[in-house]
Amino acid sequence: TARLLQRLRELDAGAITINGIDIRELRLKALRDIITVIPQDVYLFNTTIEENLRLAKRDASFQEIQAAATQAQAASFIEQLPDGYGTVIGERALKLSGGEKARLAIAQAFLKNSPVLVLDEASANLDSENESKINEAVTQLKKGRITLVIAHRLSTVQNSDVIMVLEQGEIIERGSHAK
Repeated sequence: TARLLQRLRELDAGAITINGIDIRELRLKALRDIITVIPQDVYLFNTTIEENLRLAKRDASFQEIQAAATQAQAASFIEQLPDGYGTVIGERALKLSGGEKARLAIAQAFLKNSPVLVLDEASANLDSENESKINEAVTQLKKGRITLVIAHRLSTVQNSDVIMVLEQGEIIERGSHAK
């Protein structure tokens, strides 16, 4: 799971390596700097959209924040909010839809710009319109990154280079989606 990769849970056996380096040999901060996880349940804070996006890159200029939102297919809905990027979104962003929250998480990933991207059921609970926008944004986000997609929907992983099917923690199938 994504928790193992972030070392939020330790392995019982085996190892996870990135470029041949066991992740247990890396300082937690160093590991977390190179990995961005976009989870199924996006957590955002009771502050403005701009401040939530800035969590990914503290020194980001407003232009960088706008560019990341545009790349994440989020700028249009943000600009329609009463205070735009200055809109306070409420505790756990309850004022936003699941798709809007996911697009903000993708904008954070564009800002963070880490080499490893993990999509952990990022489009699991979305309607087809939001899933389409998110898939378009993720296609751009994945360029030049190692990307691990954890998903149950075939539509989410069908364009992946390698698809692994897990059952009770074991790989039972490996290959690509036949077009």
